[in-house]
Amino acid sequence: MKRLLFIIIYVLGSSTLSFPKSRGAEIDSLLRVLDKTIAKRTVYMSEKEQKIDEIKRLLKHEHSPEKRFQLNTRLISEYQSFICDSALGYIDRNIQLAKTLNNREFMDESRLRLAFVLSISGLFTQASEVFGGIEYNALPHHLKVFYCWGYIRYNENLIKYTDHPKYEAVHIREIARYRDTLMNLLGKESDTYLKEKSFKLKAEGAFEASAEIQTELFKREQVDSHGYAMAAMGLSMIHKELGNQSLQEKYLLLAAITDVRLAVKENESLLTLAIYLYEQGEVDRAYNYIQAALDDANFYNSRFRNAVIARTQPKIEAMYLAKIEQQRKNLRSYALAISVFLIVLVVTLYFLYKQIKTVSRAKRNLNTINEQLVSVNQRLDEANLIRERYIGYYINQCAVYLDKLDEFRKTVNRKIKAGQLDELQKLSVSMATLEKDAQELYTDFDSTFLEVYPDFVEEFNALLREDERYVLKKDHLNTELRIFALIRLGITDVNQIATFLRYSIQTIYNYKSKVKGKAAVDIDHFEEKVKKIGTFPVR
Repeated sequence: MKRLLFIIIYVLGSSTLSFPKSRGAEIDSLLRVLDKTIAKRTVYMSEKEQKIDEIKRLLKHEHSPEKRFQLNTRLISEYQSFICDSALGYIDRNIQLAKTLNNREFMDESRLRLAFVLSISGLFTQASEVFGGIEYNALPHHLKVFYCWGYIRYNENLIKYTDHPKYEAVHIREIARYRDTLMNLLGKESDTYLKEKSFKLKAEGAFEASAEIQTELFKREQVDSHGYAMAAMGLSMIHKELGNQSLQEKYLLLAAITDVRLAVKENESLLTLAIYLYEQGEVDRAYNYIQAALDDANFYNSRFRNAVIARTQPKIEAMYLAKIEQQRKNLRSYALAISVFLIVLVVTLYFLYKQIKTVSRAKRNLNTINEQLVSVNQRLDEANLIRERYIGYYINQCAVYLDKLDEFRKTVNRKIKAGQLDELQKLSVSMATLEKDAQELYTDFDSTFLEVYPDFVEEFNALLREDERYVLKKDHLNTELRIFALIRLGITDVNQIATFLRYSIQTIYNYKSKVKGKAAVDIDHFEEKVKKIGTFPVR
C-alpha cells in the first residue's frame, strides 16, 4: 500500500503541467494589474468614445473652417491610435478644408498626418508616395520637424514589417540621417531632442547613456498619458540591450497597462510583451496577450501589426495547444492513478470492514462472556453470603440442640434414678417442647433469611396484586413466605420443603397454588421472578 501511494505521489509530482512562476512581487503585481486592465477593455473603449463624441458635438455646431480644421485635427489625434479608417476620414476632411481655404500650411500638415497614419496602418507604399509629394524645403520649421519625425517612424515600422537583414540596413541609414536632421531642428533642451538623442545613443551602442536620458524623461511624463507609455516602452527596449531583464519586463508592463487604459489599439507594447513571455516559456499569458493584440490590430485595421502578429502567433498558438494536449495527457494519467488508488482504497476498506466486523463480533462474544461471568460472580457472591450466614446459623443451632439433648439426657437420668417413671413417660409423650423448638427454629430461620434479603417481603409483595399483599411483623415470615424463601435459597424439592416445615407434600403444593393465585404477574414465571429477588447489582 505504501509503495503504491509513493508511485501515485511521484506521478502527480512529476507532472509537466506548468504553473505561473513567481517573477518577483512587483512584476507579479503588474501582471495581475494588466490582466484586470485587459478584462476591462470595453470600459476604457467606452471612455475613449465618449471623449471623441464630445469633440464631435463641438464640431457639429462649429461653422468656421479654421476652427473645424482644428477640431478635425483633435479627432485625428484621438483616432490615429484608435481606428485607422476614421483617422484617414478626418484627414481627408482637413485636406478638403485646406483646399477650400487655399492654405498651404494646412495642406502640408494634413498630408504629413496622412503619411504617418498610412505608415502605422501598414500602407507603406502609399505613405512613401505622400512623403515624396511633399516639398520638404518649402515646409515651415515646425512641419519640417513633423516631417523628419514621421519619416523616422515610417522607416522603423518598415524594419519591423519586412523583418529582413538586407533591407534593414537601408532603413537604419535613413533613420540615422533624418534623426540628425531632426536634432538640428530642435532645441537641445527640448524633450523631443532628448528622446531622439537617447535613441541615437542606443543605435550607437551607448546603452547606459541612453538609459540615463530615458529615465529622466520617464520621470517627467504624467502617469496614464501616451507620453508615459512611449517613455516606458523606450526604457524597456534599452534595458533589454543592457540585459536587465526585470526592468525590461517592468517598463514593458507599464507601457502595456497604460496603452490598454488609453484604448490605444495601434500599440506595440502588448505584442512585444506577448513575444517576450513566449520566449520566457509563459505560454498561457503569451497566448492571452497576443490574442488581445490581434483583436486590437483588427479593430484598428492595422495591416502592419497583423503582419507582425502573423509571424509570431502560430508559434505561440502551437505551443499553447501543445501545452493543452500535455495537460490532457497528464489529466488522463491523473485519472488512471486516482482510479487505481480508489480501487486499492475500496479493497482496503472492504478488508478493514470485514476486520471490524470480526472484531465487533468478538467484542460482542466477549461482552456476552463478561455478562455471564458477572452473573456467575453475582451468584457466587450471593452463595458465599448465604453460606456464611447459614453455616453460622446452623453451627449455632447444632450447639443449642446439643445442649438441649444433654439437658434432656440429664433430666431423664435423674428421673430414672429417682424412680419417677410416670414423670418420664409424660415427658416423652408431651409435644410442647417439640413445638417450642420448631418455632424457635423458624424464628431463627426468618431472622437469618431477612438479614440476607432485607427487602424480600417488599419485593415479593410487588409480584402480588395490591389487595393480596402480606403485612407481617418485622423479621417474621408466615408459612407461605417461608416456602418461597426456601425456593429463593435454591431449595426447590417439595419433599425437602415439606420436611423442613413439617407439612405434607400436598399441603406445600396447596400453599404454593394459593400464593400464585394472588400473583399480578404471569403464573408460569412466578417462581423464576422469586428466585431473582434481592439479586446482587451488576458491578
